[in-house]
This record gives sequence, C-alpha cells and structure tokens, in this order.
Amino acid sequence: MKTIEECRKALDRLSENMGGAGGDVKKAASLDRSLSCHITDLDTTFTGRLRDGRIQDLVSAPGAPAERAQIRLAMSSDDLVALVEGELNFAKAWGQGRVRLEAGVMDLLRLRSLL
Repeated sequence: MKTIEECRKALDRLSENMGGAGGDVKKAASLDRSLSCHITDLDTTFTGRLRDGRIQDLVSAPGAPAERAQIRLAMSSDDLVALVEGELNFAKAWGQGRVRLEAGVMDLLRLRSLL
C-alpha cells in the first residue's frame, strides 16, 4: 500500500505528463472539468480541476468524494502509482475492475486517447 504523499506525487506527475503531451492527448487533456480520484485502500479522495491540460487545485480529504465530480476515478494506491509509472495498462486494469472511471459519454470519448 502506498502513502497519501506517494499518491499525491503520482497525480502531480500525471498532471506534468499531460501538460507536456501533444496531439490527441493534449486535446483530450484540455477539458475543463471537475475531477475526483478516490483511493480505496486509503479511503482518501483527491479532488481538483482538469484545466488547460493539467490537474489544478488538487486537494485531499478523508473518505469518499463529498461532491460528484464530472470525471470520477476510483482505484487502490498501488494501482494509481503503477498506472502513472507505466507499469499497469489502464484498459486492462479497467477491464479487470481494478480501476473505475465514471464520466459523461462525451467526456469518455474525449478521454479515450489518454487511456
């Protein structure tokens, strides 16, 4: 199990990776949407805003998300870090139920290039 700080660093790295991306990834990351990532094994939720190709205003709070974000993720701390480090394939993890992603249909279509 990873720590809350390791999860925060992973989300910061994800934000940096998206900010430096080009092409379809840059286009998908350019959404302006509220975002939550519930770390199930730590029972902690990170919330922020996906804006200008980065995750901004990232904060953490204990428990499940207080509000329903437009893009919602849920996974274990180990899976979050493994995804960001490229050790775990998102589509495979999602298919196995290790990662949950909930969003509107149009957002899911735009986000598919990130996955």
